[in-house]
Amino acid sequence: MRLGKLLTAASLLVAATGCAAGADAGTGPIQIGSVSTLSGQVTFPEASQAARAVFDDVNAHGGIRGRRIVYTAGDDKGDPATAALAARDVIQNKRAVALAGGASLVDCQVNGPLYDRYGIADVQGTGVDPGCFRSPTISPTNVGPFLGTTLTLYYASEHLKLNRLCAFFSIIGSTGRAYHDGVARWTRLTGRRLLIEDRSLSAQTTDYTPYILRARAAGCQAVFYNGTEPMDVGWIKAAHAQNVTGITWLFLSSTYTDQAARAFGPSGADVVALSEFEPYTDVRSPANQDWRATMTRHHVPLTSFAQGGYLAATHLVTVLRGIEGGITRASVLRALRNLRPLPTGMTGAPFAFGPGDRHASNLAGKFVRPDGDGWRVLTPDWVRLPDA
Repeated sequence: MRLGKLLTAASLLVAATGCAAGADAGTGPIQIGSVSTLSGQVTFPEASQAARAVFDDVNAHGGIRGRRIVYTAGDDKGDPATAALAARDVIQNKRAVALAGGASLVDCQVNGPLYDRYGIADVQGTGVDPGCFRSPTISPTNVGPFLGTTLTLYYASEHLKLNRLCAFFSIIGSTGRAYHDGVARWTRLTGRRLLIEDRSLSAQTTDYTPYILRARAAGCQAVFYNGTEPMDVGWIKAAHAQNVTGITWLFLSSTYTDQAARAFGPSGADVVALSEFEPYTDVRSPANQDWRATMTRHHVPLTSFAQGGYLAATHLVTVLRGIEGGITRASVLRALRNLRPLPTGMTGAPFAFGPGDRHASNLAGKFVRPDGDGWRVLTPDWVRLPDA
């Protein structure tokens, strides 16, 4: 009797351990998850939609060694508590072996330690918060806003040859230090310093006139602002209302949208925005052909977020196909840590994971300017950050 109880307890322990590790019998569906901000004031639905499209195509062609991929896209609503619940659902209830295609305001910062504790890898479609670039188990496909700050300032000083650069930052949560580090990295690379570095703005700031007038009075040749699309549109409208001209306005990739180009109108002539991937509006680019075809076939909007989700899922599929034996959290994470960098024409640097305690492999971008209702590519070649 006692032996039977011991065997039962041992069986339960093995089963529990298997659940925690993402155990894989080698026959059922392969569970993949993501946590994204899909509802709320600022959303990124295209990234997980694009990842699902890739997985659906894989399933339509036989899956991974005959096994279907089941994809769960959790919605964190931009709320930390909800993000924690969504991550635990994917890990504990869905028993995902990996995550891919996420794009969230809070996921990495909130759940990075959880992913590390469970040993589950996350290939982020669009890394947003600082935690996405400071975790041993998360590797984004994109440049991100902090390295994006470095890259945009580098383009302005080293390619556009502008000397008097200024920057204004809207600080959300704990991002202040990460933006400061982005500027500091630019200084190390170039030996230059900003004429103005103002981190006093908040997400609630709507009157940009004092900042724009300060930039004009200081003689700034270019002004970097890290606002989201509607914030940057408001910035340009304020500059136009004050008749401020002759300044190049530098924005991150969140402003690179069709809606922003239309909203800028003629006032966008001095705007330059970062494209973290091969510019999605370039319909002639061979690098974007499969992505465009896949998104069109699955009715996913063509945006840079969709590019990130597509790449994240594509990279993970490559990894899954290369795993010999069981597909578990441990085997997926091991394969990513041993992964040789994966080049793609959609990014200026290969995707990498590796064994390090943080990951930020995409150090390149292109730059675009509003042109009527669309965008014109300013840099046919990739602008790459030197190592620093």
